[in-house]
Amino acid sequence: MIMNRKLLLLGAALLAALTAGAQDRADRQELTDPDSFTMIVLGDPQGYTKYDINQPLFDLCTAWIADNVEHLNIKAVLCTGDLVEQNENIVINRKMLNQTSREMWEAASHALARLDGKVPYIVSPGNHDYGYRKAENARTHYPDYFPFERNSTWRDISVDTFPNRNGAISLENAAFAFNDPAWGDLLVVTTEFVPRDEVLDWAAKLIDKPEYRNHKVIFMTHAFLHERSAKRIEKNSYKLTPGNTGAEIWQKLIEPASNIRLVVCGHTGRPGDYEDAVAYRVDKNRAGRDVHQMMFNVQILGGGWEGNGGDGWLRILEFLPDGRTIKVRTYSPLFGISSLTKHLAHRTGACDQFDMVIE
Repeated sequence: MIMNRKLLLLGAALLAALTAGAQDRADRQELTDPDSFTMIVLGDPQGYTKYDINQPLFDLCTAWIADNVEHLNIKAVLCTGDLVEQNENIVINRKMLNQTSREMWEAASHALARLDGKVPYIVSPGNHDYGYRKAENARTHYPDYFPFERNSTWRDISVDTFPNRNGAISLENAAFAFNDPAWGDLLVVTTEFVPRDEVLDWAAKLIDKPEYRNHKVIFMTHAFLHERSAKRIEKNSYKLTPGNTGAEIWQKLIEPASNIRLVVCGHTGRPGDYEDAVAYRVDKNRAGRDVHQMMFNVQILGGGWEGNGGDGWLRILEFLPDGRTIKVRTYSPLFGISSLTKHLAHRTGACDQFDMVIE
């Protein structure tokens, strides 16, 4: 009995020591239902990567995601693109950045490397990821820094790709399949900036194939909605052509499709309130089903265009086990990491916290 008591005391002491050594998470996020799964949305991170002092904030976001993959049952990370401020430039305009393009790409690669082998991240490349400074041409370093082989979690879910503007197979135009007991089959399709007609044709034919016709499709593209008003973008002012605006993508692909149920985009925004960096609308497709369209951008939060890059804001999409409800939460691990600032870590306005019902 004495020996057993000593063993119990020793075990309790070891447990206490281990517990004491664990990090105290001031604002641990929880699922509203233990049987839910989540997807995390990262809005345009270019504001983080263009200044060396801001880059740790992007690291913090991806470190938080990696830390919560199991806890929040994270199936995917959806990034709205503009990983860098300039794709290929060595002339530093210190009024708007202090990093060369290579340094920005390396920072983005370093931050997202925290997720490699843990969770798939799916990116819809933006205008700043092409050309020299902003989509003057089709040149991009995205495939150089994010080849298919770098993240092992892509292997089992990647189902199709389409060549980029340079004729190369990359993850700029790609599709990924997921399955959940409650939600059934899901397909995430991401596309290049202002996708060409042939890209939209590829996506339309893919989602209409017998094996994907009954999937719930999440469509990603960088530029689709204006901030606040949620009007679809009708004009592109970039030299990169040919390509389709948000309005044209709706007309040619999304409205005719019966299974695209959610659109995720970024791109637009302006300094001001939180409402100036988000947008949301719901419209019927030709089949009479609701299509939820959500724009989320962070680059002008945390001090405007030349601020800290976004205050760590991200979105948690919780897919409830009813198979139809997605709860949207907007959260900042930057504020949530400390008990002194965790009260600032949640945006609870109507534009940032709402439910989407997929009928």
